[in-house]
Amino acid sequence: MSSDERRAVRENAQYLRRVRPIDPAEIADYVEGRPHPAVVRRLLREEAFDLGLVERADGLFVPVSEEPFDPTFRGVEALPDAYADRLDDLLVERWGPDWFRGESGAHLRETIRRLKADYFRQHPVEYDADVALAYAVYHLPDYYAGVQYVVDDLGRAGLLGHRLRVLDVGAGVGGPALGLHDYLGGDALVAYHAVEPSAAADVLATMLDGTGPNFHHRLHRETAEAFDPGTLRGTARRAQAGDGDDGGVEFDLVLFSNVLSELDDPVAVVRRYAEFLADDGTLVLVEPADRNTSITLRAVERAVEDGLTVWGPTVRLWPGERPTDRGWSFTRKPDLAVPPFQRRLADGATDPAAFVNVTVQYSYSLLRADGRRRIDRRADPRRHAKMAEMESHVTDRVDLLAAKLSHDLADDGHPLFAVSDGSEAVSHYAVVVRETALNEPLVRADFGDLLAFENVLVLWNDDEGAYNLVVDERTVVDRVA
Repeated sequence: MSSDERRAVRENAQYLRRVRPIDPAEIADYVEGRPHPAVVRRLLREEAFDLGLVERADGLFVPVSEEPFDPTFRGVEALPDAYADRLDDLLVERWGPDWFRGESGAHLRETIRRLKADYFRQHPVEYDADVALAYAVYHLPDYYAGVQYVVDDLGRAGLLGHRLRVLDVGAGVGGPALGLHDYLGGDALVAYHAVEPSAAADVLATMLDGTGPNFHHRLHRETAEAFDPGTLRGTARRAQAGDGDDGGVEFDLVLFSNVLSELDDPVAVVRRYAEFLADDGTLVLVEPADRNTSITLRAVERAVEDGLTVWGPTVRLWPGERPTDRGWSFTRKPDLAVPPFQRRLADGATDPAAFVNVTVQYSYSLLRADGRRRIDRRADPRRHAKMAEMESHVTDRVDLLAAKLSHDLADDGHPLFAVSDGSEAVSHYAVVVRETALNEPLVRADFGDLLAFENVLVLWNDDEGAYNLVVDERTVVDRVA
């Protein structure tokens, strides 16, 4: 199609979008040379994001909704069969229909064992085709689920639109991409850019082929350090359709999912990509819940918040203060159903549990470019004890504000929860030694909820090098709206 014909298609689409649903066949009649409707459809798909058009199931194009995104998310029970089947097809293509048996099954199991061992020893992982497939078998389901819970924090707060530009740095085999696709649904218009240099990109490309027509994806096979978002050109999200090209891009979401610990200088990389956030954009950091990766995430969060604002789940309740503790906090969601490819691989193993990974737990941080916070409250120095000064309150009973930043960490015995007010230099844990109707909100609160503690006993735990906030029958805990 010539440049004149492309221009004519755009101009007709810009006019018709204000009048009625756009039929590619109708536009073809208006364009000199009368291109085939299929050619017009392809061009409309290419230009859909800039034109603000979504393709309906009947093949017509309509303007994307300008209303805030209203999530219907209720959690994730399983990796959808369609994605499991796509991964199974890749495994069959690589090793045949019995990929989980014999030498290929043994090879995959050994690859997963090696992946896990390298990860926990903090050794770098070299991705070839086999490693990428093994990684997908083990991690595709939990990464698919985790990103949806994270992004839902923004959705429930009304901070997502139906038209989003997304940059996924270190996109891996596609778990976050597929999760984001399913969370937003078919009515959202998404320009998704994935940065992934390794053999995982081949798995990712296949998984992305299963996404809907309004999830416009592009894969950049470069390292996070080498890729320059400034080389992308297109109309920024906040420009109105038809206003023309502003010469650059802005991203509503810049996502680093399970990649920070693999970067030599994660703070420098994250800072560089944060420069491409839209004025109301969000930087999304996600890491596994283990100690090293979780602490790395919090260190990055604290290093880049000079230019951004921590929206959540951590809090900054005291002006001018920020935490300097180790920052190990994470959340846990309901387990997933075991996907068929994990079950097949596990059935042939002497240690089957090693190949089933349906636990959804992770650390995350959401940082905003517009200064907004999920909890915009401040502690009152006339009433609330500050965690940075908790040493002076040991053996005293105090009042304080704090966010709940863990599930129950106790293996048995008294319920134990990590809490923070954003000023602490060492960890603080609320331990429930006697639950009552007046303090049960601590147990029932969700991860990230702000709580008001009254009459809590402060003790120093020498074994853990942390403060215990003892919640007993004299303590009142309320959830703060």
